[in-house]
Amino acid sequence: MSGPHEGTFEALRGQLQEAAATFADGPGALEGILLGIVDDVDRAVREPLEIFPVCHHSPASAVAMARRLREKQPKVVYLELCEDMAPLLTELRNCKLPVAVQAFASEIDGFPAEWAPLSVVAPITEASAEYQAIAYALDTPGVELVLVDRSSDHVFQWDTRGTHHDVEPADADAPPADEEAALHGDAVGVEIGDLRPRFAELEEHLLRHGRVRHWSEWWHQYVELPLGDSDHDTYRQVMLLIGSLFRRLAPGDPGRVRVDEDRERYMWTRMREHMAATGTDPADCLYVCGAFHAASRVEEFGVQGADTYEISPRSATKWLHGLIPSSHAAIEAQFGLAAGSVSIAATVWAKNLRRTRVEPYRLAGQAGAKRPKVKKAAAAAAPVPAVPSSDKLTGFLRRPPVLDRLDEAELLGWSVEIVQAARRNGYLASTADAIAVFETSILLARMRDRARPTPYDFQDAAVTCIEKDSVPGRRDVRRLVEIMMGGDRIGQVGYEALPPLARDVHDRLAPLNLKLQQRGVQRALLDIAGRPELEQCSDVLWMLRYLMPHGTARPIMGERSLGERPIQESWDLALGTHQRALIELGYEGVSIEQVLEQRLRRTAYATHATAATVLETVEDATLYLRSRRLADELGARALEVLSAERGVDGAPEVLRRVRRLLAYYRTSEPVLPPWIESFAKTGYAHYCTLLPTAFTDDDATVRHVAATLGFLFSMESLALSLGCDRTQLELAVAQSHPQDPSKTALLWAAQVQLGHLSRADLRERCDELLGNPMVVPAYPRYLSGFLHALEPVPGLTDFVVEAVSNAFGRLPDPVLLPWLPTLISTLRAGGAELAPLLIREAGRIFPGRLAALDEWVAPWRAQPEPDALFAARHADGGSRGCTLLAAHPATCDAVASLLGCEGTWQAPESGPRGAVLVGLHPATAEALEVLLAGA
Repeated sequence: MSGPHEGTFEALRGQLQEAAATFADGPGALEGILLGIVDDVDRAVREPLEIFPVCHHSPASAVAMARRLREKQPKVVYLELCEDMAPLLTELRNCKLPVAVQAFASEIDGFPAEWAPLSVVAPITEASAEYQAIAYALDTPGVELVLVDRSSDHVFQWDTRGTHHDVEPADADAPPADEEAALHGDAVGVEIGDLRPRFAELEEHLLRHGRVRHWSEWWHQYVELPLGDSDHDTYRQVMLLIGSLFRRLAPGDPGRVRVDEDRERYMWTRMREHMAATGTDPADCLYVCGAFHAASRVEEFGVQGADTYEISPRSATKWLHGLIPSSHAAIEAQFGLAAGSVSIAATVWAKNLRRTRVEPYRLAGQAGAKRPKVKKAAAAAAPVPAVPSSDKLTGFLRRPPVLDRLDEAELLGWSVEIVQAARRNGYLASTADAIAVFETSILLARMRDRARPTPYDFQDAAVTCIEKDSVPGRRDVRRLVEIMMGGDRIGQVGYEALPPLARDVHDRLAPLNLKLQQRGVQRALLDIAGRPELEQCSDVLWMLRYLMPHGTARPIMGERSLGERPIQESWDLALGTHQRALIELGYEGVSIEQVLEQRLRRTAYATHATAATVLETVEDATLYLRSRRLADELGARALEVLSAERGVDGAPEVLRRVRRLLAYYRTSEPVLPPWIESFAKTGYAHYCTLLPTAFTDDDATVRHVAATLGFLFSMESLALSLGCDRTQLELAVAQSHPQDPSKTALLWAAQVQLGHLSRADLRERCDELLGNPMVVPAYPRYLSGFLHALEPVPGLTDFVVEAVSNAFGRLPDPVLLPWLPTLISTLRAGGAELAPLLIREAGRIFPGRLAALDEWVAPWRAQPEPDALFAARHADGGSRGCTLLAAHPATCDAVASLLGCEGTWQAPESGPRGAVLVGLHPATAEALEVLLAGA
């Protein structure tokens, strides 16, 4: 190569030196920047390996790419895209664009755990240069496509601070992300041709003097339109100039500069390795990259660059790859573009094809839009021989902008169409508004030094003339213009390009006869009783509901619970809308059963798993997978986790789930599983140990303590049959000394259940509380404890009704009224179990009619206590025999006759009856007497 100031652009250098001396008052930094830009362009143009600079999703770049590929017909195309995504590109023909190529890793090795899952996406649209290069390389025999950019693993290797330097920030003017804008999720976006000023003051200057609102509009006006029908050399040199300008005026962010330069070193190293391995002539190759990277100044630049860069090995992370649906809105949100800019670019792409008559490349069998109508060539054109590039920059920079003629027919069509759309969406628009939009568009364009209104001018005019004080519908006028200009096109991944899991889901749901890949909500009706084969579809739908985002599979009628079989179900399905989530589910396994089992295991064996969460996985394994093996394994894990817990915070959930599982196993299994027997036995001893501490622990609420007692009392019979000792529970209750009134009431209820406290004593204690003025303000808290006591001791329901009635009758209003909200909130908190018990018991006790209320007497006041009544009946030492049976012996005689027994009735004794059996058989007592006397 000749010296840096000799060659094609010598005249341009001289003019820039004069300009720098004139405007900067002498040579200096400005001259260095301007001449450096020319040097970058000259260096890239002279490179033997042709560099084709592009901008992402640029119609001008796509048209220039299609034209250049037909002229040059390269044998090797080097593309700036993650090299590990190459195997997926052949599946693009089975998709409806736009889609995104994705690399996904859920289990990471070598990266911080909080980064998981890792995801990288590269969206591809039809109106992009990269798609033209891919379609040409894949459908042209003898052409090789080589991806040369860093791998997905290196994207995160170089991102040591957790900030992705190659991703643009979101546009401040962009609207909030909706469902379509969130198609990429939280994936890191990589794009071909990131071309935007990184110097904030420069972008602000360009927007202000260009009289535009955002960067997308500036690029459309000052780059897309001038380069839309330019020749190859002009396009190439202008794009190189823009890339060099933005690169030299970028602030010195060390992290971002390092990543950019490492990417360039990586790509040039890969290209030299490939050419050396295959012996490819650089003249037969084409390097497609962003204009920013085309103006690189690293030592490794070029075919003859230094071979000093060593590519680091990938980590041990296992990456999975697939295609996910994308949309124009998702691309705009991912890369900080203005809303509607990608849709407008698609419209400009179609216009450029009609105007330039360039035939674009399209993958054979590509699903989606119709093939553009362009004039076909009579025969395949031969490659155009390479000619030395001439200086096109000087003429382009000195030429005044070409003013497009006003296309009145197009503008009138837009004006009429937007008024029609506004009417359909509730706006009171008329023909006068269409005329106003037409005239205002022209006015705004002239104010911005444009002869022809752009779509952005038209959008501003429509908002000004049609949108008044409020938006009557869901869409405002700006959104209506975006839809009119092409709308938010949403891609779709074809069946053949789906991962095995997604295809398996579609196959298993085929009996529903629905178009599951179609976007939107579809209703599925399952008559399982009439068509038993639909039960398998029901199983799949319930697993999808568990694994997929909300709204993917939503049951309208029917439920799934332990021990029940479905009869009829109705579902709202939106698998097409949530296709990305289904595809990412396929990265975790080959079937939904495998994925569900993995997730259940991951939840059960998590570091912070509790006994309640593990029991939930046991229930889910039984409910969705019907796997006794997995349920037993997870049940053993629940036992292990329970033994390690040192509190009773999870007792309510544990009690609820254990009761449900016990009820299921007792009705569906001949014997209980060993793990649940061990759980009941271990849990009984475990909660007996924690009970005294829970009564005094301030962090343990009354609900937690009540659930602990509920577990002990409900599991008592099973635990005792397995070898536990009731003395454990009695000692735990005896060692409990709560200070809180609500917990004290719980303790009293437990003592009643154990038989250590009679109801008469409990009633007496409550009367003492109501009679003590110092304790009356705290009495509602005692009642709260009694309400929670219905969980472990439901037999106290009538007593709780009595206690609440006495409180309403005896508590003063200053105490009662502030307590009512607490009572209501307590009932709501345990409403599913406590309120029905109280309401049912109150309905049994209180009169059902208002007229009977005046004469009604509370049962606890109308009759004496059972203990007192028993004492009164036998105070005279009367007989304790079977009085009723002796008075009516006919029934007993009939049974005796039926059994063949003979006998006579004994006359009732007048005196007290003692131990008759001992009197009839005194030998045992006499032997015991001898034994005791000898001792």
